[in-house]
Amino acid sequence: MSRFVLCGRRRTVLRRAAVLLLLSFAAWHGVQSVWIVAKARVAQQLIRRSWLAAQTGRSEPRPWPWADTRPVARLRVPARGVELFVLDGASGRTLAFGPGHVDGTALPGQPGNAVVGGHRDTHFAFLRELKRGDAIVVERPDGRLRRYVVSVARVVDRGDTSVTADAGDTRLTLVTCFPFDAIRPGGPLRYVVTALAEPPADAPDSRSATLRLPGA
Repeated sequence: MSRFVLCGRRRTVLRRAAVLLLLSFAAWHGVQSVWIVAKARVAQQLIRRSWLAAQTGRSEPRPWPWADTRPVARLRVPARGVELFVLDGASGRTLAFGPGHVDGTALPGQPGNAVVGGHRDTHFAFLRELKRGDAIVVERPDGRLRRYVVSVARVVDRGDTSVTADAGDTRLTLVTCFPFDAIRPGGPLRYVVTALAEPPADAPDSRSATLRLPGA
């Protein structure tokens, strides 16, 4: 058998092996993606139960027995059909279960700059759909609501500290990785949505402006 035939067969075997390897990687990646999305959805349901339990008088109930975090706000975007529970802390472990409040910034619904981070491929995938003027309603653990209106969306470097700075107003800053369709997580860029709080309507304090959302 000629050397050329052997080389041709070797190349064919290598090509087939490469195709099988790529198919295996794609299948593994697909299963992993489904698992991540499923875990994110189930976690939000467990967190919702914890949130409702807290409103009935239980003190800081954990969403699951080994949880090292708790819900600090409920976030709704009526125009996009979004309801999410924001967790305390923004570590990688926390963000796997829900958007997380960045330590050192104002709590959602409180005066100041409340910064919340989330994953672009699960909880914060909807950020790419937000438009200027969209309303974001934040509910605090005590049942009080604060309405924010999206003012701007921008792409910044991940080291841009202005994102978490106090601007002297009351705002909600939502942050996720960018671009949304990137193959690898992380990267040097962040997509930032800024929503400014609407002042309470003719009320001396936020309590008299409190509303209740249907189904709360």
